Parts: sequence; C-alpha cells; structure tokens
Amino acid sequence: MTTFNVIGAGNMGNAISALLAAGGSQVTTITHSELAATPLDADVVVLAVPYPSISEIVEDKRDELAGKVVVDISNPLNFETFDSLVVPADSSAAAELQAKLPDSRVIKAFNTNFAATLASRSVGQNPATVLVAGDDEGAKAALISAVKAGGVAAIDAGKLARARELEAVGFLQLTFAVGEKISWTAGFALVS
Repeated sequence: MTTFNVIGAGNMGNAISALLAAGGSQVTTITHSELAATPLDADVVVLAVPYPSISEIVEDKRDELAGKVVVDISNPLNFETFDSLVVPADSSAAAELQAKLPDSRVIKAFNTNFAATLASRSVGQNPATVLVAGDDEGAKAALISAVKAGGVAAIDAGKLARARELEAVGFLQLTFAVGEKISWTAGFALVS
C-alpha cells in the first residue's frame, strides 16, 4: 500500500486526503504550522498548497523529499490579476519543482480539479477525472491506482512536459470560476 503525506489542510488538501483515504491508502495531512516539526515519512508527498508556498517547503524539506514521489497540484497563476501564469512559456511549475528537487520524482496531478469535484467524485453527471503527468511510470501508476481506488477516474497524461498544458487548463478553469462563469462545483470532464 502506498503511503501519503498531504501538505496542506485547505479545501484541496482535505479533498485529496479524503479521496486517498477512501481508497484505503494511509494518509497523513500536515498543516503549515505542523510542517517544521513533522517528518515526511510517506512514499508520496502531495504539495496541496498555493504555488507561492512551494519554494519555502522545498527549502525547508529538500533533504526529506529526496527519493520520494512529490505531487505538485499548483497552478502558477498571477494571483493579483488572475490574467497570466508566472512561469516561463516553455516551462511549468512542475518542471521548475523537478529542477529544484533532482533527487525526487515529481508528478503533476489534481490541478485541473476543484475540491468539490474530488469530494463529490463527479463533474456534473460525469465522473471526476484526475490527469497525471510525470516522467516516472511507476510513480504515476501508484498515484493513478490510489486515486481510482478512492472512486474517481485517472488518466496518464504523459511526460512531465505535459504539465504545462495541464497548468493552462487549470488556469482557464480557475479564471472561469473566479469570473463567476462557472461554479466551484463545475469543471472540465473527460467523456469517452
């Protein structure tokens, strides 16, 4: 069984923790205030925090993250204007994280989901789907298995280079919700 540390106890952190636990995974949720004193002892560490918080976590926990699968759920938005991504056009938050953590296996996932769709396991009448990108096939397979066991669909979206496109989709979805064009219970669904 894969074990998870979920850093972040906001809406997304709680929804991801509940989803993984529902599938039988052992999950420890760690709040920001608990992080300094809590060892990262799981196989997979989910960074369920806003993009600006990732740098501090990496600086404080770099050694503990070495050898682990690290899941980046962030969308690197300009949170002042909500009109652009703040990473270079040929990169992604996940690619930048992988460069900072060369001894970790970084995966992009959950950034195209809202917490409510993970909690309800659906987007409208369709099942919620988690898109997963990364260069380590075993790490992706373990996360996909845990997510499916929790009751949602999951699709391998390809290499970590695909994180750029996933972040663009996440950005679009967030701007729709912030602009009140869709609700926070809506989102994109994959229908086959």
